[in-house]
Amino acid sequence: MSGSGTREERRAGVPGDGDGSGELPVGIDELLERVREGYERIEAREAYDAARRGEALLVDIRYAALRERDGRVPGALVVERNELEWRLDPRGSHRAPEATGHDLRVVVICNEGYASSLAAESLHRLGLRRATDLVGGFQAWRAAGLPVAS
Repeated sequence: MSGSGTREERRAGVPGDGDGSGELPVGIDELLERVREGYERIEAREAYDAARRGEALLVDIRYAALRERDGRVPGALVVERNELEWRLDPRGSHRAPEATGHDLRVVVICNEGYASSLAAESLHRLGLRRATDLVGGFQAWRAAGLPVAS
């Protein structure tokens, strides 16, 4: 019987992570690399210009404490990470008014550009194929001398 034995016993003979896929688990650095291969990331100045032209929706997923400490990106939609998919799914019952369609260009902004990569990949899974993230996150935005509101 294939399900016999403890979980640990079943895992011992499988080269993967115990899910039966046979794939080895990856670390976060490799996961980020894989995720980022699936789309083109955007630099701060390009994101700013695209938002000013109305060609991109900036979405700040930083925690409130970071926004209070460092400031906000003017005009960005604030959606904390744990609500992102619900607020940006154009077909979702809890969507934000800005989530107008699957062709929307979304630029996800976190603090330093790591969590936003995983968030952008999650939006791709929802069909938002133009979703991307800001290289360097809010810290890069501020370092580029772009507007910051308190």
